[in-house]
Amino acid sequence: MTRLSIAPASADDARIGGFLDRQKRRVDAMPPGMCPLAQQLTLLEEGALQTCGKCVPCRDGLPQLAAMLRHLVDCQADAAEVERMRALAEMVRDTSDCAIGYEAAGALLEGLDTFAAEVESHVSKHACQRGAGQSVPCETFCPAHVNVPAYIALVAAGDNAGAVQMIRKDNPFPTACGLVCEHPCEKRCRRTLIDAPLNIRGIKEYACEHARADQVPVPERQPSTGRRVAVVGGGPSGMTCAYFAALMGHDVDVFESRKQLGGMMRYGIPAYRFPRERLDEDIRGILAVGGITVYTESPVDAARMAQLSVEYDAVYVAIGAQTGKGLRIDGTDAEGVFSAVDLLGRIGDGDYPDFTGKKVAVIGGGNVAMDCCRTAVRAGAEEVSVVYRRRIADMTALPAEIESAIAEGVEMITLQAPAAIETDEQGRCTALLTNPQMIGPVKRGRPAPIAADKPQMRIPADIVLIAVGQNIVSAPFEEFGMAAEWGEFEADAQLHAQMDADKLVERGADAATGANVFVGGDCQTGPATVIKAIAAGKVAARNIDDMLGFNHTLDCGVSAPAPAPNDRAAFGRVEVLERPARERKHDFEGVEVPMSTEEAMQECGRCLRCDHFGAGACEGGRIQYA
Repeated sequence: MTRLSIAPASADDARIGGFLDRQKRRVDAMPPGMCPLAQQLTLLEEGALQTCGKCVPCRDGLPQLAAMLRHLVDCQADAAEVERMRALAEMVRDTSDCAIGYEAAGALLEGLDTFAAEVESHVSKHACQRGAGQSVPCETFCPAHVNVPAYIALVAAGDNAGAVQMIRKDNPFPTACGLVCEHPCEKRCRRTLIDAPLNIRGIKEYACEHARADQVPVPERQPSTGRRVAVVGGGPSGMTCAYFAALMGHDVDVFESRKQLGGMMRYGIPAYRFPRERLDEDIRGILAVGGITVYTESPVDAARMAQLSVEYDAVYVAIGAQTGKGLRIDGTDAEGVFSAVDLLGRIGDGDYPDFTGKKVAVIGGGNVAMDCCRTAVRAGAEEVSVVYRRRIADMTALPAEIESAIAEGVEMITLQAPAAIETDEQGRCTALLTNPQMIGPVKRGRPAPIAADKPQMRIPADIVLIAVGQNIVSAPFEEFGMAAEWGEFEADAQLHAQMDADKLVERGADAATGANVFVGGDCQTGPATVIKAIAAGKVAARNIDDMLGFNHTLDCGVSAPAPAPNDRAAFGRVEVLERPARERKHDFEGVEVPMSTEEAMQECGRCLRCDHFGAGACEGGRIQYA
């Protein structure tokens, strides 16, 4: 009888694991701007290496496909060869025995369709499309294209005020983004190749903690141009546009429908995440530029919009997404049922709820749902549950927000779809009824829930908060003549508002009506993030300046220090901590504990200064929108 061994059959399997971790880090740090066909080639070659050799389509077909794709990547293939490659890939996909073959061929076919324009460029122009080529990852993935390496270097040099000035070159809300930004800048950080992405948001928060935005001088305003710009909406997008337009010398009037400026940063983000006094620091810094007049409690209807388009040289509409979506279930009009957006809006003006002794159910799985459930805990609720029709892994909320909510005692009830709200004889909410779900096929990028054969669930609830999305109050602006689809305003890439020709004719308006109107932020993209709204405001200001016949450039008055050699030793990533849950859940004070100086210096020291080393040193390597 053959003797057995506890050793693995392949002696190198365990050792390979370490190299696979390195490979995963390299994939996670995939450079922005890489030719998509070259990236597809690496995946296909990897698939070919994994073949077991048993079935011919996988064993022989994948290497042939890789050779053909290499020919295409090198811009040497013609249209006929692309079609032969597609036919071979279809055969490999349909006849391979296992997933190694059919998944690799399927991915190639999907890539040929997804990147059809790149394929055409390689075939007809013998070159990549314009824009292909590596760039500095953090700058590229920041929607506002903030010079991240520069402000990190300034923090490392002890110049926190200079760091705030550098951030404000592209983003006038440094404090907001230090506290609530979803930090897309970190997703391809090249430091991932060594250990983990830099905590860029944490470094920004540290800088703003030690150099408050309203204490750091803003750049000097350029000479007056005599031009007038109206901004409709005082949220992050509108105030960003106002800031840059005022710096360029234009006179700006801001029309805000609520009592205070800030938009959803004030009326949608709870104070424990973003203390109101910190928001006010950013706003005071913006207004310090001069040339900005604010009119609060000044809603704009169709008639007023028509006046603004005539009275002002340019109008920027940035009204955000201000109202909550409802649910088509029985009982939503019961006493105790609220829109999450409305609840957070009231809190923005200091009207805090009292849920003492109440059972609260929050419907939804996004960041607004997490904000609501954590707010309910602080409002004294006896029990708080989040009810979501998918799994926790499918929630769109940031993982850190979900973890924090659970730590504060929130129960996550998943795979339950709201069916009805139960009420008593007085019409008061008593429970949320849900239909159990099971996770099903992937649709639009994530697994979709389907009905499960299980009994309906009853969740006792005195309060139900509906957090399933936001709507845009577009009707007055559509009446004016702005085109919209599903409530979202239409605009070109430069954020010029598209006008509805039929609506203009119906109103008897001039065909040129709206030519000076721009639109951006959540009302144009749908509900998104603070930094995306800021980016839209910056783009609008620049394009308004261009439309008015100017080409202003802005100098933030500070430059990046010279880089030191990279520190290539692996370090753990410094995380921003929160106060203990047992303490923070009883108040609305800020929950985060900013980095210490020691932590910030260590984290800054991990920056590889991609603005100087690598693609950043190449001509065109850095993206500049000065």
